[in-house]
Amino acid sequence: MTTADLLGKILQVVMGLAVFAAVVGLLIFFIDKAPKKGRDYWQLALFLLPAMLFVVIGLVYPAIRTSLLAFQNNSGEWTFDNFIWMFTQPAAIRTLINTFIWVALAPIISTAIGLAYAVFIDKSRGEKYYKVILFMPIAISFVGASVIWKFVYEYRSGDREQIGLLNAIVVAFGGEPVQWMQTDPINTILLIVIMIWIQTGFAMVLLSAAIKGVPSEQVEAAQLDGTNAWQRFRNVTVPGIRGSLVVVFTTISIATLKVFDIVRTMTAGNFDTSVVANEMYTQAFRASEVGRGSALALILFVFVLPIIIYNVNVLRKQREIR
Repeated sequence: MTTADLLGKILQVVMGLAVFAAVVGLLIFFIDKAPKKGRDYWQLALFLLPAMLFVVIGLVYPAIRTSLLAFQNNSGEWTFDNFIWMFTQPAAIRTLINTFIWVALAPIISTAIGLAYAVFIDKSRGEKYYKVILFMPIAISFVGASVIWKFVYEYRSGDREQIGLLNAIVVAFGGEPVQWMQTDPINTILLIVIMIWIQTGFAMVLLSAAIKGVPSEQVEAAQLDGTNAWQRFRNVTVPGIRGSLVVVFTTISIATLKVFDIVRTMTAGNFDTSVVANEMYTQAFRASEVGRGSALALILFVFVLPIIIYNVNVLRKQREIR
């Protein structure tokens, strides 16, 4: 493309924006001159229109298009082969199993550690510093965190010095270095550790704020009744932060279901570590199997939907109680 062509394209874009701005300006002018009764409705519609267009173009249309592609093959013929492949092929079944393992471990462990940490540091002298230490990993992107942990799991063959922290510890105790990312099934567990490391700080911050919102009168009343620390935690603190616990757990669950960056950066889904989000990308953009990728995306949506419904129901009940 020549410089003249580039300038021409830029001029077209500028002219298009100018025309769009002029049309919007005229609409606002005429709406402002409209009668008071109808003006409010038109103004509301005008302000909502851009957001609704973005939702339709960026969310509704892709969702409908993906759902249709899930039932088509590469020739455009309607078929259920994509779903048959998903539930019959060993590699696809292993992907689904790995996803369930991620969802079974990462949210529970992250929430449990975050809650325990929040309880132990509550009202301590260095509470804010302790929070910063645990919260720091969440400020790192999934790709950045994966690169950090890649050095932890690094393996070097032969007699070369092990620069990976985990293998350095193994060698220091007289063991042989292990190719952690190529050893199934421990490689999946080690990838889940990265997600836990990132999400625990998120759980801790939200649950710590919720704990501080528990009325001190309830805690003091339970203490006067002769309860110990565990009984107060189980019977007073946990019921008081139940809504926050649900939000934290479901949020981490959704993030875990959609995990892509960690797996892609660490193993690219090789060595039986792939999950639904990674396999969706692999099938659609690497294997050119758009139908299979769309089917996986649809299944991922089906997995996420019950979690969202449960979250909404719990929050609605909490609001009714208040």
